[in-house]
Order: sequence, then structure tokens, then C-alpha cells
Amino acid sequence: MPRVIKPPEIRSAELLDCAQRLFFEQGYDSTTVNDIIREAGLSKGAFYHYFASKEALLEALAARLARDSFTELQPVLNDPSLDGLGRLNALFAGSRRLNVELAPQLRKTIFVLFRPENLALFHRVDQAARELAMPIITNLLRKGSEEGIFDVPDPDAFAEMFLQLRLIFRDVMHRALLKAEQGNIDEAARLLDDRLRLYGVAIDRLLKLPDGTIEAAQPGFARAFLEAGP
Repeated sequence: MPRVIKPPEIRSAELLDCAQRLFFEQGYDSTTVNDIIREAGLSKGAFYHYFASKEALLEALAARLARDSFTELQPVLNDPSLDGLGRLNALFAGSRRLNVELAPQLRKTIFVLFRPENLALFHRVDQAARELAMPIITNLLRKGSEEGIFDVPDPDAFAEMFLQLRLIFRDVMHRALLKAEQGNIDEAARLLDDRLRLYGVAIDRLLKLPDGTIEAAQPGFARAFLEAGP
């Protein structure tokens, strides 16, 4: 049977699809490169043509997940009926919804990335996500500043600070996940809810808004994220 020739972007997407399915079903550690190529029907040489390692594949998978998330949130960012504050709060609301929908995958990814031996991988994944988010947040803050809603003299610098605050929050999410894994779901939900509220206050103060203006937290979100199956 003749070998099917496919464009490189289709082959790499198929590998990512197979890896995502296996990582979700078996876990990242339990999935080998051999598992992935067997699922994809490719040779090991073909795999390494597209990805230098399983870690590089995870990095690409995280970047694709971030791109897909921003694509899904784009209608909110382009909604002409919303002002800058409305767009920012809608962005948070959309992000919460996606986090619950993708909770099982996100929880597994966070556990992998926060291991001490994966520090370099974590920073590569975070850098890829920040590169995607930076122009979106910068544009959102610039528009809000032009509307007189946000006080941001330098939208690029403020967007960078905005994203750095998000990075600090991820450590809290990891600690909450550990507590949930140990059976302390109530304590984990309280930790996550409280820090989300304070995260919103920090952004309020960064943008010189009254406390509680930015709706980073929502009742019930933390528990929904921590308990979402399977």
C-alpha cells in the first residue's frame, strides 16, 4: 500500500491530537513516544522530524491549547457593544468557562509542569502563552485607556505586569490542586477563591479602579474547576 503523503502541518497536528488523547487517557508520564507513534501510525523518525522530544511535544500542545482558547474568546474581545471594562470582565468570564471545560487536561498539565525537574519546560510553555496573550491584553488596555476607563500610560508595560500577576497565581492553583488531591477539597476551594478575589483586586489597583471592579472571581468556580471530571 503506498505511503500517504500529507503536508507537514497536518502530520504535526495529527501527532498533537494523538498525544493529547493519550496524555488525557493515560497520563503524561505513562505515555511514551512509542505509544504516540503507534497511535498516529508513524515511524519514530517521523516523530522526531516534527518534535525533538516528548517535552517539546507537550510545549507545542500547551501553545495550541492557548491559541485555541484565545480564538474562542476573540468574539468577546471584538464585541462593539462592550467598553474596555466590559471586554476585560468578559475575558475573565470566558476564561473561567474554558478552565472548567478543560479542567481535567489542565490539572494534569499543571502537575507535570510544576515538578522541579520540569522548571525549564514550564518557562518555555509560559513564554509561548505570554507571546500569544501579550498583544491581546495590550490592545485591550490601550482601547480602555482611549475610552478613559483605564489609567494606563504605557499599555505594553501594563500588559506585561498584568501577565506577571497571572504567573504568580499559577503557583496558588498548583497548591490548591495538591490540597484537592489530598482530599481537602473545601480548603483547596477556599484558597483558590480567595486568591482569585485578591488577584482581581491587584488588577483593580494596577489599573486604578475601585476594588471589586474586575470580576476575576466567581462564586462556585474554584470548586467546579477542582471537581470537574473525569
